[in-house]
Amino acid sequence: MNHKAPLVEFDEERLARAALTYLAEPGDPALGALLGICDPAEILAAIRADLLPGTGPGCGDSPASRAALGRALGRWRSRLPRLPDAEGMAGACHDGIRLICPGDAEWPGALDQLGQARPYALWLRGAADLRLASSRSVSMVGSRAATGYGEHVAGEIAADLAEQGWVMVSGGAYGIDAAAHRGALAAEGITIAVLACGVDYPYPAGHADLFTAIAAQGLVVSEWPPGCHPARMRFLVRNRAIAALACGTVIVEAGERSGALNTARHAADLGRPLMAVPGPVTSAQSAGCHRIIREWAATCVTGAADIIEMLSPMGVPHALAPDGATAPAPPPGSGPPTSVDGAPSGDDLDADSARVLGAVPARGGAGTSTIAVDAGVDLDTVLRCLGRLAGYGFIERGNRGWRLRKH
Repeated sequence: MNHKAPLVEFDEERLARAALTYLAEPGDPALGALLGICDPAEILAAIRADLLPGTGPGCGDSPASRAALGRALGRWRSRLPRLPDAEGMAGACHDGIRLICPGDAEWPGALDQLGQARPYALWLRGAADLRLASSRSVSMVGSRAATGYGEHVAGEIAADLAEQGWVMVSGGAYGIDAAAHRGALAAEGITIAVLACGVDYPYPAGHADLFTAIAAQGLVVSEWPPGCHPARMRFLVRNRAIAALACGTVIVEAGERSGALNTARHAADLGRPLMAVPGPVTSAQSAGCHRIIREWAATCVTGAADIIEMLSPMGVPHALAPDGATAPAPPPGSGPPTSVDGAPSGDDLDADSARVLGAVPARGGAGTSTIAVDAGVDLDTVLRCLGRLAGYGFIERGNRGWRLRKH
């Protein structure tokens, strides 16, 4: 006898945010402005009632803005017939799919830097923790029509970064994106694919197995709901999330008109480190990389060590806090406090770090939320302490979460 998995229960705000992912395109400026002054449930009720929601600064004060809001309302209402009911939206959370919203423990604070263009919610497939994974991540993008040189370089750099505990973020496309994902997977690292369609819709179709592997070892992420097909403009909209989720962006092969330059622009606008891998001066596929090095002050990088140096002050690898802040790193040349037999000791740690260290298992692994509960600290504290403990070499991240590092 087959048993259906129990439906996930959505509260009012989560249900409204899920509905907005069906009704509006991500990055819609009208909806972004409304979400700054209205509750999601209030906006959804106004769409259903065909009423103009929201008053106040930045939204709806002038006749022109009210007219623009009216047009937006018409766009959103036109999709109402395709909006699943509450049970249907909750039922979309199956086969490892879940919904996260701003304010959730797993929500990456770095996305809030997008302002009114912040995602309304995110659909995820995979077991990794998005906030933790993106806190020490690098986005790597480039040409779909990559050369053998570009794919080799992207795969090697991604594997080397993954071996150092860095998470790869890319878009799941052919060429450089796929090479970056596969490089991280080959090194048994975590990788995140940010799609321009539903997390259950393999696009390109030839990457169905790749997305399955990514979900098993990392995360597949989308602002569009399950079942949603890709569209040309959605790839450009998606790129801002790729840039925002990572601590820095690396471009490996990009032509003058490559979509990867759109991701580079978002990274630059967000003030994130922008890097590019040089290629042969005769290669049109590297012309975009050379341009952003020359004109956008992107840093020329040729390997994982260069990238880590850019993202780690003084070149010391360390964990990053979830919102891009640097977790304290040990002084150069110093190691973790140790006991006389050389094993790690928590005697010199602050009280919170000592509690967190005591909650990290020696074998297997534990997720951030589990460690926070066992240690009796809040999520922000555990993330800060995990970064410090990783920097000192007490702990490491494996496929199953955080664990004590063997010495």
